[in-house]
Amino acid sequence: MNKEPLAWNPGHYDTNFAFVSQLGQNTFDRLQPAKGECILDLGCGTGDLTARIAAEGAETVGYDASPDMIAEARRKFPHLAFEVADGHTFRGRGDFDAVFSNAALHWMTRPEAVVRNVADALRPGGRFVAEFGGKGNVGSIVSAILQVFPDAKERFPWYFPSIGEYAQLLERTGFRVLTAEHFDRPTPLEGGDHAIAVWMKMFGGVFTDSLSEDEAERAAASMTALLRPYLFDASSGQWIADYKRIRIVAVKES
Repeated sequence: MNKEPLAWNPGHYDTNFAFVSQLGQNTFDRLQPAKGECILDLGCGTGDLTARIAAEGAETVGYDASPDMIAEARRKFPHLAFEVADGHTFRGRGDFDAVFSNAALHWMTRPEAVVRNVADALRPGGRFVAEFGGKGNVGSIVSAILQVFPDAKERFPWYFPSIGEYAQLLERTGFRVLTAEHFDRPTPLEGGDHAIAVWMKMFGGVFTDSLSEDEAERAAASMTALLRPYLFDASSGQWIADYKRIRIVAVKES
């Protein structure tokens, strides 16, 4: 069954989660966009990395399943092309030199369909460069969600594969995997004492949208209490999420 697109708040995203694009620097460096190339940014959000690709002289188009995110990307970068498109169902034109994706693939829970669509979008020899949540990503937060929300397993919105699982999927779909990394990236969170509530508001809406404001606040307070021993650094007063990422570079074989 296809899930409804998640609701995103672009202003909240850009204000409190600008680190998502900023931490995409290493993956951007692996892309090495060149002048004259045609590059698809899959899960482009509000378009910051799409704009950086374009600044290198490449022709770009940004796809995102959220109409609100695409509207904000068009507002910020009116000279660039953005389209509302779902990674599970988009149809590529078969001549992209590269498909780039940062912090988006773990929201696409039918990875076979996504990888097939990426392959179809690329020319032979085209490259797929991506970073996303891997096995164990935000494991402490996930554990707290499962304790606080009784139906969390049925509503789980993320796909966090192992590196072996994802590399095999790519190979089955006609890619040659050049590099694949699975690494820890502890990530400071915005929001001070309310950091977990801020994170949940942005990324955990599937669990809280049906709750009243008071119920959502109580749930966030419960999660904060559960997570404090694991994610709060008392010496700095900083909440640090236990992010674990996969970064891959693969080439579509002829």
